[in-house]
Amino acid sequence: MPDQNLSKDSCPETGGGGPARDVFQSEIPCGMTLESIIDLTGELAHLNELVMLHLEKAGGFTSPQSYLTTVTPILDLLEAEIRMRYRAGMGKNGMKLLVQDWIDKEIAAMR
Repeated sequence: MPDQNLSKDSCPETGGGGPARDVFQSEIPCGMTLESIIDLTGELAHLNELVMLHLEKAGGFTSPQSYLTTVTPILDLLEAEIRMRYRAGMGKNGMKLLVQDWIDKEIAAMR
């Protein structure tokens, strides 16, 4: 998965604590990537289900470039959804529900 940074271009240091702390306390912190959000929320298998549906619809993939051509727009849409729906004070469970809800809607639209 591409290392897509969801933080603002210029944001202050968020301090230590690493990814194990509840990183969604006030704003998506500097350095938080889409990959780390997916890892933290445990939605990788769910996201993979959506990706596989898209790849199946596209007839599979024959090269890394064809894979990226299919997958990158999905990740871009998920990133946009997180940016639009994220709210200050949203905890890990709220973020999980946000990601899970978006993936569920996308899967339903594919079927």
